[in-house]
Amino acid sequence: MHHLRTLSAAAAMAAMASAAIPANAQEAARGSIEGDRIPTEQGDLVVQPIEHASFVMTWDGKTVYVDPVGGAERYGDLPAPDLILITHQHPDHLDAETLSAVAGDDTALVVTQTVHDALPPELRDNAEVMANGDETTVADLAIEAVPAYNTTEDRLQYHPKGRDNGYVLTLGDTRVYVAADTEDTPEMRAQRDIDVAFVPMNLPYTMSVEQAADAVRAFRPGIVYPYHSRGSDIEEFARLVGQDSGVEVRVRDWY
Repeated sequence: MHHLRTLSAAAAMAAMASAAIPANAQEAARGSIEGDRIPTEQGDLVVQPIEHASFVMTWDGKTVYVDPVGGAERYGDLPAPDLILITHQHPDHLDAETLSAVAGDDTALVVTQTVHDALPPELRDNAEVMANGDETTVADLAIEAVPAYNTTEDRLQYHPKGRDNGYVLTLGDTRVYVAADTEDTPEMRAQRDIDVAFVPMNLPYTMSVEQAADAVRAFRPGIVYPYHSRGSDIEEFARLVGQDSGVEVRVRDWY
């Protein structure tokens, strides 16, 4: 698989030996995650869609929530978040009530300035603002903020350039790109060495399946998840990405 390397038997045994009982006990206490397992050198990256633009990932003992909305009950059986990424302030990405319910005292948040301004006061102290192009490390995870915006003239009002973030997380040898609400921008097309990508496609707010597929063929992630795709022809997206691209399209249940 493009960029991804499978754990060696020795590494897997070492990880099991070092993590055994304490990790299992902690996992049981915090809940468990079910979803796609993607092998990395430091154990599986697990991806669980929630709905629309919301999903949860675990890797190396860390749990990341992306744009958690929909009520606390949607997350009640999942591990508590070490990190929450919020891409922008639209209500299908920022839900203050859900956020306050799922964020613990030690949960770190990475947000845009407009999101920070809209956060409940009790969450602002744990929130780090990232602007387009910023890089940081939060909860021992390396994060880059990638511009997310519309480029088509009649869509510019939805996501103006410079306001919203996508994010690239570096998880050991694995790079994960959460594109957020965006069209096929130069910054998206310029991404390199992306192992897992989450790419939106719904009109008029983001982009068409044709735009999304063309962008994916340009930056060629190892795996792409079409998400934020209500009303879009996902099978057509997969056909347009094509088997010749070397990209694995993973169609999952987001609705």
